[in-house]
Amino acid sequence: MKKLFLCLILILFLMNIKAEEIDLAKNAKSAILVETTTGKIIYEKNKDEKRSPASMTKMMTLLLTMESLENGNIKLNDEVVISKNASSMGGTQIFIEEGSKVKLETLIKGIGIASANDAAVAVAEYVGGTLDNFVKMMNDKAKELGCKNTSFKNPHGLDEEGHYTTAYDLSLVARELLKYPYVLKITSTYEDYIEVSGENHWLVNTNKLIRFYSGIDGLKTGYTDKALYCLTATMEKNNMRLVSIVMGEDSKESRNTDTISMMEYGFSMYGSESIIKKDKFEESMIIDNAMNREVKYYLDKDVNIIVNKNVKNVKYDIEKELYDVKAPIKKNEKVGNLKLKYDGKTYNYDLIVKEDIKKNSYFKVFNNLLSDIISGVRLKWDIFSFLCYNQLRSDFMNIDIEKLRDDLEDYFGSATPIYPIAYADVIKVQNASPCELVNIAINNGFDLNDYEDYSLSR
Repeated sequence: MKKLFLCLILILFLMNIKAEEIDLAKNAKSAILVETTTGKIIYEKNKDEKRSPASMTKMMTLLLTMESLENGNIKLNDEVVISKNASSMGGTQIFIEEGSKVKLETLIKGIGIASANDAAVAVAEYVGGTLDNFVKMMNDKAKELGCKNTSFKNPHGLDEEGHYTTAYDLSLVARELLKYPYVLKITSTYEDYIEVSGENHWLVNTNKLIRFYSGIDGLKTGYTDKALYCLTATMEKNNMRLVSIVMGEDSKESRNTDTISMMEYGFSMYGSESIIKKDKFEESMIIDNAMNREVKYYLDKDVNIIVNKNVKNVKYDIEKELYDVKAPIKKNEKVGNLKLKYDGKTYNYDLIVKEDIKKNSYFKVFNNLLSDIISGVRLKWDIFSFLCYNQLRSDFMNIDIEKLRDDLEDYFGSATPIYPIAYADVIKVQNASPCELVNIAINNGFDLNDYEDYSLSR
């Protein structure tokens, strides 16, 4: 009973200590603990100190590979021809031979599980075309992510003059990499077999916490004489994912101990509170030149805040901004922004459309505007300027009138069994002027976009 009482006192004591007041990563030269969706920093230690990242560099190599896969530039079953440069890499290897062909997926496993340098170079050359171009891509992506203290010189992380980054910058890379579920499938694999040059090779994950600490499912280890022992780890619990990074540790044991210490602190002290679920959010906006003017938009991801479990009455503000967009709009394109203001920071969430929004013809826009005017909804002079004669005439000349006339004749000829009425409509179509024909088509729901033929323009 006395031991239980002492444990309770210890827990209450720790819950009232701020992260900055204790050294969670006492053996690390620099460290950081962040929540992945908001980027909230829970703990930091020399987070902007420039250091050699060793094989944690490969997170950027994997990120660029995932983006290339997503864009359709490469495929997992592609066969990569191994260069002399790749096959001659030192350090950790999967022993790929010059001139051999290895599946891209196999090389990715070599990077994500075994931290193979030869696989990293082979992938870099395949994705970037050349090694130099890939390194440029790495640095360009780092800038895009907001990394201000990073300079990459290679895709594998072996020590090289001018090759450095920081714990904070690596957290930005890790958060972006975690947007690809396939990466966690690889990095959470403790052991696997791959085929290289006709032989099976056994891969064992360099991150032993994958096996020996429940919940950790990534992300990348690192070691060189200059960098010392490094580790980027990630773990999800209670709908919250954390990323921890330690750099400059003296041993594998100390990097694991400090990682576990940060993770346990983070999950015991903080939690995720849902503000808006993306699958519950659906609103509409008016886009005048869209085929259907009332366009629905959605959140691209859930809106959550990371709260200290000791803090009550959490306060936040939400602001929404819709952009002045015009059709056509592609699926998943941004049409607005939702801002969450919490804890002195602003978090941005994209408002997107979930389907392609087609542009309407000027004729239907004109028809819609007339309806608005007649019903007294609105009357804007800038809209009238949009309907000037020259613009209407220009669009009118792009319509295949004869094809439209034929289709309308067929439409009315089969639309009703009452022959005299159908006959009268057909005659009306046959005798209609082009302008009258367009009006008939609009009133009967015809999509004039289907009749655009710009070869008719003069």
